[in-house]
Amino acid sequence: MMKKLLIFGWLFTLSFSHLIADEGMWLPMLISQRISDMQKNGFKLTAEDVYSINRASLKDAIVHFGGGCTGEVISKDGLLITNHHCGYGQIQSHSSVAHDYLTDGFWAMNRDEELPNKGLSVRFLVRMEDVTDEILRDVQEGMEERERQRVIRLNQTAVQERAKEGTHYEARVESLYYGNQYFLFVYETFTDVRLVGAPPSAIGKFGGDTDNWMWPRHTGDFSLFRIYAGPDNKPASYSPQNVPYSPKKFFTISLKGVKENDFTMVYGYPGRTQEYIHSAAIRYIQDYSNPHKIRLRTLRLDIMNAEMAKSSEVRIQYASKNASVANSWKKWQGELKGLIRLGTVQQKQAFELAFVAWSLENSPEYSSLISDLQELYDQLEPFAAAADWHNEALVCIEMIRLAGQLTRIMEREEKEGLSVEKIRELSIELLNTFYKDWAPSIDKSSFVALMKEYLQYAPKALQVPIIASQIEMFGFSIEKWADELFSNSIIACSTSAFDWIYRDDFMELWWNDPSQQLTQAYLDHYNKAIFKRVTELNSSIELLNRNYMRGQMAFQKDRVFYPDANSTLRVAYGKVMGYKPLDAVYYEAISTLDGIMEKDRPEVLDYDVPQKLRDIYNTKDYGRWNVNGTVPVCFIASNHTSGGNSGSPILNASGELLGLNFDRVWEGTMSDLAFDPDMCRNISVDIRYVLFVIDKVAQAGYLLDEMVFAD
Repeated sequence: MMKKLLIFGWLFTLSFSHLIADEGMWLPMLISQRISDMQKNGFKLTAEDVYSINRASLKDAIVHFGGGCTGEVISKDGLLITNHHCGYGQIQSHSSVAHDYLTDGFWAMNRDEELPNKGLSVRFLVRMEDVTDEILRDVQEGMEERERQRVIRLNQTAVQERAKEGTHYEARVESLYYGNQYFLFVYETFTDVRLVGAPPSAIGKFGGDTDNWMWPRHTGDFSLFRIYAGPDNKPASYSPQNVPYSPKKFFTISLKGVKENDFTMVYGYPGRTQEYIHSAAIRYIQDYSNPHKIRLRTLRLDIMNAEMAKSSEVRIQYASKNASVANSWKKWQGELKGLIRLGTVQQKQAFELAFVAWSLENSPEYSSLISDLQELYDQLEPFAAAADWHNEALVCIEMIRLAGQLTRIMEREEKEGLSVEKIRELSIELLNTFYKDWAPSIDKSSFVALMKEYLQYAPKALQVPIIASQIEMFGFSIEKWADELFSNSIIACSTSAFDWIYRDDFMELWWNDPSQQLTQAYLDHYNKAIFKRVTELNSSIELLNRNYMRGQMAFQKDRVFYPDANSTLRVAYGKVMGYKPLDAVYYEAISTLDGIMEKDRPEVLDYDVPQKLRDIYNTKDYGRWNVNGTVPVCFIASNHTSGGNSGSPILNASGELLGLNFDRVWEGTMSDLAFDPDMCRNISVDIRYVLFVIDKVAQAGYLLDEMVFAD
């Protein structure tokens, strides 16, 4: 009895912490349920100001940028701001050795100089709607899961089509709380989005991978774009005749800055969180998945960094790829440490014991869920591990990935009836894109390193048979196999690839290419032996999670459950607040230009401050951006954020723009799985530093003329 009381006592403490912590990613449509708490913490606006479909509201100034970040409109002429790292791919695509916008920055000094970006889109949320009743209509208790999902898919399609009818909008129905609730999201998407400005990487990426996920931070992580529309202000494909988009709402900018305990709000598109999952899932991430993925990415980064240091051309080619690989690599390290420090596995196991004890007495229908989930996770683990190795080793070899893409194009002749000429055209387009940013030396070295790791550590029973046979063929030497593959494949160099693609028999030749045969063999193996089983087991887990979510809500009736993030628009709020990562160490909440100069190391790429910024610092020529003899750069707050929140607006109590979210502190990166109010802090660039860079460093102050500043 005492043990049971202790468990429930711990549970009460955990539940209470959920009520007082700055945790949660709330649906804007339902923000009225949180508005009183927000107002108690200092917020001055109403729920209707945050989200409305009857008048312009804060939501109408926010975009989902490129499908993976957030951006916000800051002028009546469609000027858009997001993070430098969110626009990095576009900046890189316009860069060359002759015009190195990554190193030097880019600034359009008039609208004719703004650069279009093929494939880039932004979308505004028009409205959201709870459609649970419609989606679950005709779903009967006891219905087989396959039939249940068929009915749900039909209902989703009907709801989406109804929402789009007679409009140019897009519509998506998303599941929340593991399928216990469904929401419709209606979007307006713009595809003519042009690059306006970006600071040099020595500002926009200052600190590089060394400072990534760390605090204190001194990064001017911003870039500027402009949304263009047709003459009717509706979305239109790129055309020189398009005009700047006139938004329903754009953000007023606050120049007052922040201080400790100020209210802040993040409004954006967090990617994915898993706050309510079983302890077995956390244990797998902690004990197997993250350690292996970290090691594999370390190998790739070491190879990239060595080659990038030798050549400016390779540095530009791999800048975006390197940043992408390094971002998750470092995040996983912090996440791993955070999970261990918090004892998340043990906390969840204690919760699960209490849940089972409660369900046996109160709701027997939930009593076997914990053990049933454990059994499924035990079955899943080897297949999940094999999938990790597929994604972090095999698929990461660029030439092999290209082979897979070419094969999918070739197969479209039979599947879709594409003409040979159309297949050739699509293949040429793919090859041009690939060879622009490919270094064979990096890819070949990565192939050798990753294959060695795969053969040694990937689950033996699920390894791809062709790999073992190829190794044996070359005398058990991966190096010899790599020499052969990277010499004899049609696509091993651009010259042979373009000679091949213009031959009459190019499609026939492709099926005998060694890179195609290797790729096809491991994809066939993955799809049949791994992916199929992973999908089946995850479907069973999802089914139990739906019941487990309902059970948790019944068990903790007084707890306020927010839905896990799923790349839909959310509100998070908290306060500007430092934190204590170590004994006798306290990090203050605000960094300044002085900190940039303290880090200045010309011989270290991550800390090589631009000379222009050094000159301004030496003369203290800060102009109106001077705050107590320096310039504010970044700040941290206790808002709950995730991947996808990059570029999100940080708003003050009046809904004015204070800065841009761009990161989390390393000690809090486990917040996608477990939120710790003592350690979880989001990092933002202060809008005053952004304006200082535009004005004093870039001398593009004309852009400030179209912004509106708060009194």
